[in-house]
Amino acid sequence: FLPRAIRAERQILLRAMDSVAVPLPALVAAVVGYKVLLPLLVGFYKCFLRPGKKLTKYGEWAVVTGSTDGIGKALAREFAKRGLDVFLVSRIEAKLVAQQEELAGEFPNRKFGHIAVDFSGGFDASKRAAVAAAIGSLDVGVLANNVGMSYRFTKYYHELSDAEAMDLVALNVESTAMMTKIVLGDETTTPGMVSRRRGAIVNTSSAAGTQISPLLAGYSGAKGGIVMFSKSLAAELKPKRIDVQVQTPLFVATKLAKIKRASLTVPSPSTYAKCAANAIGYDVAVSPYWAHALQLWLMDCLPTSVAVSIVANMHHAIRKKGLKKEAEKGGDKKAQ
Repeated sequence: FLPRAIRAERQILLRAMDSVAVPLPALVAAVVGYKVLLPLLVGFYKCFLRPGKKLTKYGEWAVVTGSTDGIGKALAREFAKRGLDVFLVSRIEAKLVAQQEELAGEFPNRKFGHIAVDFSGGFDASKRAAVAAAIGSLDVGVLANNVGMSYRFTKYYHELSDAEAMDLVALNVESTAMMTKIVLGDETTTPGMVSRRRGAIVNTSSAAGTQISPLLAGYSGAKGGIVMFSKSLAAELKPKRIDVQVQTPLFVATKLAKIKRASLTVPSPSTYAKCAANAIGYDVAVSPYWAHALQLWLMDCLPTSVAVSIVANMHHAIRKKGLKKEAEKGGDKKAQ
């Protein structure tokens, strides 16, 4: 009796499925629309149509680390352009002075400040105390954790010096975590974003932090840590009305990327900074520049093995060139 009943139930189920069966072409079209067209339309809206938020709602000041070059320098200018006073944090005092004078000349109605901090070797207690004293009285609305370092050229992790391996963590992870802690303050004794119940923290990651990156493992791990730190912190601070966002650029025409000329897929720092500022306060994880977002989406569509193979081949080629240049420099020094 039981097998007969099961067969009867199966027939009823099959007839029910036939009555609601979707033609294969319609099913394929629905999947393509959901997986391809919808992300493209949403991406187009975010990159080209969605207006940027009024950043002054977060507070009066923006603090930018790594402010004297590349993306950080462009972000400082963009924040001033959008009505924020800007506090600059970087390594070299002379460059900070020159940048502050340049910004003050261009934006006479804004206030500027700076402090020289070398994040390499560790963001120790004395450095943290100096930064906290410099910005403690400011109404910091936006923190842009932009300082970072990568490899001189791609190489195996065991080929890095101990100092290089440690600085990858110090400049990319430790600086971000502790600068964030400084601006957050607490609910009672230390003024900050938590007690004011407003603010935006923007952390700069990298494509290497979201993609498997052979021959860039140390940098990939550091930037991947920034991604998860930002996502977890965003969920933690959302009830306190603090927006946390991690931004993932690809190549930008900067000294760090060793690229001098901008192109359609490699924006100038100023172009990227404008897109980055427009994205603040929206998605927790974002690649602000449209060509970067498109490239990351395409890589995500590929099977993991294919994506890893593409990245590995590119990085091995870069390593080969880097070793060749290094050998040539060594030969030049010996000749001298």
